[in-house]
Amino acid sequence: MIRINLKRKLHDADGVMDFSVNLNIAEKSFIAVTGDSGSGKTSMLRMIAGLTLPSEGYIDVAGSGWFDSELGINIPTNRRNIGFVFQDYALFPNMTVRENISYANKDKRAVNELLEIMELRELERRYPDKLSGGQKQRVALARALARRPELLLLDEPLSALDSSLRFKMQDELINAHRKFGCTIILVSHDIPGILKMAERIIILERGKIIRDLDTGFINERQAIPDYYSLLIKYSKEKEYGYLA
Repeated sequence: MIRINLKRKLHDADGVMDFSVNLNIAEKSFIAVTGDSGSGKTSMLRMIAGLTLPSEGYIDVAGSGWFDSELGINIPTNRRNIGFVFQDYALFPNMTVRENISYANKDKRAVNELLEIMELRELERRYPDKLSGGQKQRVALARALARRPELLLLDEPLSALDSSLRFKMQDELINAHRKFGCTIILVSHDIPGILKMAERIIILERGKIIRDLDTGFINERQAIPDYYSLLIKYSKEKEYGYLA
């Protein structure tokens, strides 16, 4: 079990926002976090990763304390067993595809396996500036998975891709989740993509959880009558008009 209880004052367009999230996540699950811009989604990922310091609370991953304000615990980012894929991929421009992945894991066999799984073998000697958006996304995901993380954090990793490539990369994420068995927390505005990939949806509004939904009930419209209205509200893409 992953237990997260985090508080911090954040700044948004309307001033100071009190971020306060208390969340338990089953190990090896795939959850999605959505909500309007400025609701605290990325800040939550950064706090879990140790890139932003909460003012109080705790992060406990399978009994290992990563952060605890009362006990004075704050494990550095490089000692937290996470993979983090940023929206801009954050690849090292002076390293080839293979070198980017090897940076996270020196085991050649593990790197070769990831090159095969992500269909990057033919691109392993290329530098990031010679890759397409989809290829960069696969390299960033492979590098994140190379650490064999307990927790994989994904911050809008597919937002810059066109529809056809986005669909393909959604399948890649599903396959990676099954293959590596890590817990995934995905931040995204793409509601159809979330429904395809995640088993649970957390909706944030101004730093608070306003809905915690199980996608297993997607066809049970009568069981949760406000389910689709919430999804429609947060869907930003007109091409998915069938949700209306």
